[in-house]
Amino acid sequence: MRSEEALNRWALAGLVAGGIVVLDQLTKRWAQQMLPGNPIVVWEGWLEFVYAENTGSAFGLFPGAGAIIAVIGVFAVLLLLWMLREAGRTWEVVGLGLVGGGAIGNLVDRFTRGEGLVDGAVVDFIKVPLIPNFNVADASLTVGVTLLLIVTWVSSRRAE
Repeated sequence: MRSEEALNRWALAGLVAGGIVVLDQLTKRWAQQMLPGNPIVVWEGWLEFVYAENTGSAFGLFPGAGAIIAVIGVFAVLLLLWMLREAGRTWEVVGLGLVGGGAIGNLVDRFTRGEGLVDGAVVDFIKVPLIPNFNVADASLTVGVTLLLIVTWVSSRRAE
């Protein structure tokens, strides 16, 4: 039974991560084709689709450091795989899948959108107030980390 639980855990995380990567790459391709020079205002002042490329980290920090960020991203994905071995709760597995899918989605950009091995820029296109442009992978990372924090907090409260 333990082996079946592990298989289910890996399958769920893989399905979540894979779905995020596919959705992320499809929306980025759409953004590359439709948005340069032609932003779309969905809700004035609240939601726009504006094409941008980010060679740095989240929020545009460390521009040009994509190679270093890609290496960190690869290690992060490996760490998530190691953490998945011990994940017990379904929401924990989903959170790890969301974080993994987001990390892999942005790594695909780093590996495929530049001239070198890991110097590609990440495509960002979702613009809301007070937050720099982001993409589906970034949103997945944020939701996944938030979910993992909530699961950890709830677990610690139950243990008390």
